[in-house]
Amino acid sequence: MKSLIVKRSVVIDGHKTSVCLEDAFWRDLKEIARTQSVSVATLIKGIDQVREGANLSSAIRLFVFDHVRTYGANGATRQDKAPDLAAQELA
Repeated sequence: MKSLIVKRSVVIDGHKTSVCLEDAFWRDLKEIARTQSVSVATLIKGIDQVREGANLSSAIRLFVFDHVRTYGANGATRQDKAPDLAAQELA
């Protein structure tokens, strides 16, 4: 039986780490990044910078959940959520 958890490596501030998420969360994270015109890596870096104590995988799940809850699952989104997280990388 294939695992529902997908493990991927990401680089945050030059440090490689692995993130384990269900495939549905990876798909939603990619879609959020696409609609916000940022890379998945930039989005994850922003999530990492603002998380409060949770491990990175949990913080990503909460971010995706909050985004879907706030903006809907139909792809509707405002342009002020993820870019603010991504702007930290450019500063």
